[in-house]
Amino acid sequence: MDDKLYKLVIGNKNWSSWSLRPWVAMTAAGIPFEEISIPLRRMESRSLILEHSPSGTVPALKTPDLTIWDSLAIIEFIAERHPSARLWPEDAGARAFARSISAEMHSGFYLLRREMPMEVLSMYPTPDISDGVKVAIRRIVDIWKTTRAEYGVDGPYLFGAFSAADAMYAPVTTRFQTYNVNLADFGDDGSASAYARAVLEHPAMQLWCDGAKSEQVGPLPSGSSFG
Repeated sequence: MDDKLYKLVIGNKNWSSWSLRPWVAMTAAGIPFEEISIPLRRMESRSLILEHSPSGTVPALKTPDLTIWDSLAIIEFIAERHPSARLWPEDAGARAFARSISAEMHSGFYLLRREMPMEVLSMYPTPDISDGVKVAIRRIVDIWKTTRAEYGVDGPYLFGAFSAADAMYAPVTTRFQTYNVNLADFGDDGSASAYARAVLEHPAMQLWCDGAKSEQVGPLPSGSSFG
């Protein structure tokens, strides 16, 4: 299949954390695609998205033959089509662990998403963090520390090299920066903070942030969350 035939439908780069995940995975892996950006939180947003995605949500990956409309499903599809990109660790045990923590990110941490929505261009004072979000942050810090200690000795990311798991957790690194979360308050020994910095400094993440700046969108409307 010709890589140039991929079309990735995304929402605003400032807000759309689900869009960020496959976008940064494909960009970091050097897999070219055409980007279709649909502004969110407008009256016409859903109808525009439905032209590309049967779920009415972003992201969606379009090929000449099919459409995939879920972040993790898109990453799995790309990983299968491009094994040389090594989006998942080669070792079977590490790969199973990577899929487990990615699935946990995909299906969990609802309170963190709701109370700290992604706004990559914003910086806020540390908010009054609810007990539920504190539990979520401690769990994420533990995931990062444990994974780095067990599998990340060959590089700065969760499994050494940048992987699908890092793409799944990339929006969280922006949240911790936006809301000035001190990870030392949640059991970090320095390794989780170093990991978050490495993700934020990745060239693909920098490209995403540059794109967010060019969109010139405002702050996320109150009560909204995009994952």
